[in-house]
Amino acid sequence: MPPPRPPLPPVADPEPGSAERTRPLAVSALLLALAGVVAGVVWWSVGERVRWAEPALLQPAAIEVRGLAPWVRADIRSEALRTASLDHGLPVDDPRLPTLLARAFDMHPWVREVVRVDVRDPPAAIVELVCREPVAMVRVPGGLLAVDHEGFFLPSADFTAENAALYPRIGGITTSPQGPEGSRWGDPTVEEAAALVAALGPQWQDLDLVECRPAPTAPRGRWDLITRGGGVIRFGSAPGHEQPGEPNAAAKLARIKAGVVPGTEAEPFDLVGEVAPPAS
Repeated sequence: MPPPRPPLPPVADPEPGSAERTRPLAVSALLLALAGVVAGVVWWSVGERVRWAEPALLQPAAIEVRGLAPWVRADIRSEALRTASLDHGLPVDDPRLPTLLARAFDMHPWVREVVRVDVRDPPAAIVELVCREPVAMVRVPGGLLAVDHEGFFLPSADFTAENAALYPRIGGITTSPQGPEGSRWGDPTVEEAAALVAALGPQWQDLDLVECRPAPTAPRGRWDLITRGGGVIRFGSAPGHEQPGEPNAAAKLARIKAGVVPGTEAEPFDLVGEVAPPAS
């Protein structure tokens, strides 16, 4: 027979009344936990109501935009906020708010750069930006489209026929913008022409120039300047695109400032001379 198992130790006999003393403590702890949860929910609910209360919201009218240019007729603030769905009261304590505002204004086609966004409490904000400046109008079928010195396509609605006529024109372009307003035209030829017009600066008016267009009898990338009287100045390559042996833009401008007599289509006034053909 197997040896008998040792007896199990006796179960402790609880002290009379101990269960009754422990139960109230557990109930109290549970009630305290529930109270904490309820208080948290109430505080969150009240906090959200306070956060979205009118005095705590940044309204569009309280956003000051600095750096607006006189040639921009658009309401940049309204358009930028509406496009980004921020045209309503915004919690001023939202840590994302400066980034959201910067992104909204940066997407506007007239904005070249958002310099800073300063959000304050009481609710107010300052948005400082740099606007793109039109330098020329590109002649396209049906009218003219504005570009800046980098060849960015600018909003057409801001120009009347009268003020568009005041800008230098770029002719001979066969492409259309490849993206929306505020993006690059997408044609290096347009970018070269815009850079050329910008480099001429006040000389454009001094020489009574009206148009910049590809030279019809020269290799691709050479430009002619046309005067109001029909004179022709063969400028050659745009700044930064000069071919070997070709004078740079500064040298050409020096010749222009020295006083040139515009030639004709058949015999243009040549600022280039004989240079190597542009690389293909």
